[in-house]
Amino acid sequence: MNRTCTRAALTAAILVSLGLASTATAAGRPDLVLAGLDAGRPHAAGEVIVKFRDSASPAQRDAVARGLGQRTDVIRRGSASRGETVLLRLPKGISVANAVRAMHADAAIEYIEPNWVYQHQAVSNDTYATSGQLWGMYGDSGSQSNPYGSQAADAWAGGHTSCDNVLVGVIDEGIYYQHEDLAANIWVNPHDPVDGIDNDGNGYVDDVRGWDFEGGSNDINSGGSNDDHGTHVSGTIAGVGGNGKGVAGVCWSGAKLISGRFLGRRGGTTADAIEAVDYFTDLKTRHGLNIVATNNSWGGGGFSQALQDAIGRADNAGILFIAAAGNSAYDNDAQASFPSNYANPNIIAVASTTRTGGLSSFSQWGATTVDIGAPGSDIISTVPVRSKGATGSGYASYSGTSMATPHVTGAAALYASSHPGASAADIKAAIMGSAIVTPSLQGKVVSNGRLDASGF
Repeated sequence: MNRTCTRAALTAAILVSLGLASTATAAGRPDLVLAGLDAGRPHAAGEVIVKFRDSASPAQRDAVARGLGQRTDVIRRGSASRGETVLLRLPKGISVANAVRAMHADAAIEYIEPNWVYQHQAVSNDTYATSGQLWGMYGDSGSQSNPYGSQAADAWAGGHTSCDNVLVGVIDEGIYYQHEDLAANIWVNPHDPVDGIDNDGNGYVDDVRGWDFEGGSNDINSGGSNDDHGTHVSGTIAGVGGNGKGVAGVCWSGAKLISGRFLGRRGGTTADAIEAVDYFTDLKTRHGLNIVATNNSWGGGGFSQALQDAIGRADNAGILFIAAAGNSAYDNDAQASFPSNYANPNIIAVASTTRTGGLSSFSQWGATTVDIGAPGSDIISTVPVRSKGATGSGYASYSGTSMATPHVTGAAALYASSHPGASAADIKAAIMGSAIVTPSLQGKVVSNGRLDASGF
């Protein structure tokens, strides 16, 4: 099934049924933007993202900025041939909806949209692996088995534990990079050592392990509870295996995790998410880093052309965007859930399954908009723990499509490590083609099945 074409047709059909479709193509889809606002999707009060047309003159851009309000951030720099994307704060008394209605047809503007707010998609001789608790990693064989696990353990039994030279971006909360089960698999930037200088010229000073886009610093772990989620998904992707401690990720070793922290205590915004996605695209295109995928266990905002464009730039760079389907137990074919519902070909949207092979009660699904299922109920992984003001290494069980998504991201890294030169399309095809057909997922996801990390 051609998922991209199917999604485009489905979106058009939904718009027609809602009376939102237009005979002309509206730049940035103000119809979808306004529908999201009408539905009460959370967004940053008084802020809009504006993408200027490539042909817009400096005078036109200045006129828009003067009319709409104060420019607070440049999300993507412009050039002689490319219009810049900026974040503007509206004057008091002007609503986001009214700004979109009034300005979307301005000759200088390609699109204008809210700065949506996203949340993570979780509900709250390695010890847990050998005790029978790490079911999401199990396969059909071995002393600890579960046929409804990701089958990663069967890949390990075949000698495939390392993901050498593969990098993965974690766009999420931060990562507690000193965790005993993560420290060895955290990336260190060879192009920007800690010296107070932006040596690689990407606009981020000393981004040694990634960047905190929400806080504007190189500290990817605040030490607070709001980094539990990012640390948890990281352990599922690349928790150190074979060290006699805690858990094992799909990739035991070799894979390196890069943090793109944009979710804070109050969630994260579109503007910060775009900068995070583009950060990984820039690292790959300018430095040739083998960034295979980003893990995106978050959602909740409305349609954003700016974010979809950033995902498209990642696609052009050969980076998969693996996304949580959502935790509100509805059909994404009928009600779009972003970012997983975007039609970009590099997206893999992931539903959650239980240890008995069922679709998790909270999981969203979609016969044409969600690709595959993976273990997401009662998943044990790494978290920071705090005691007497100090942070240490701990483990916790969470549930959500957030927890299903990193199983697929880890599988993408596993495949890439044994298939050097494989494109993003090749990796996605392998994951989809090896899916195990599962009754609970029949007619619920594109593949009709669940992840098999040993199947390629």
